Amino acid sequence: MAINGIFIIASIGTEAFEHIAAIQREFDPKLAATSPPHVTIAGSSGVGPIAPTTSLAELRAALEPIAASTPPLILPFGPPIRFMQTTIIVLPLDPHGPLRTLHERIATSGLRFERPRFAFTPHSTLSFYPTHPPATLRRLLSLRFEEPAVIDRISIQHTMDPQPSRTLLELDLTGTLTSDPPSLIGMRPVRRHTPQPGGD
Repeated sequence: MAINGIFIIASIGTEAFEHIAAIQREFDPKLAATSPPHVTIAGSSGVGPIAPTTSLAELRAALEPIAASTPPLILPFGPPIRFMQTTIIVLPLDPHGPLRTLHERIATSGLRFERPRFAFTPHSTLSFYPTHPPATLRRLLSLRFEEPAVIDRISIQHTMDPQPSRTLLELDLTGTLTSDPPSLIGMRPVRRHTPQPGGD
């Protein structure tokens, strides 16, 4: 089904980006060529896409205060899993804690969302298009990633198939640190990658 909606995604920091991109190139070249590694914060799970008629002014009014009061997040990836019993292989992130807080703040911001397809299951996709033979699948699922996701910017993208996604707005997460564990939340400068939604 063709998609026409607005998604909120986040880049994941240089180290994790480069490792995941290398795995994508090896196991799913089509995904590597069309969807750089990222995490979808809103639009794929938990809530559906934002209504495509939403104006830039509405997006700014809802999201700028959230970004300004959310500190950058440093989050560990779990081991690769099959997404919802499909042939898609993803690196999961904990759906609770600070990432859940960010998601829920966006979900309750007053923006209009479509119905979600899944419960909130944040992840970065390793392999989307191919169906791997058992030996390749075992190898893919055995991989481990020490590099955390460093989420310090969100990108608001309008996806209207079959056209490429268009960036509407980018916002840095500039909130101050709280009492949350420093292993989960921290400030860390990274080079920017501008991902495109897809492969979720």
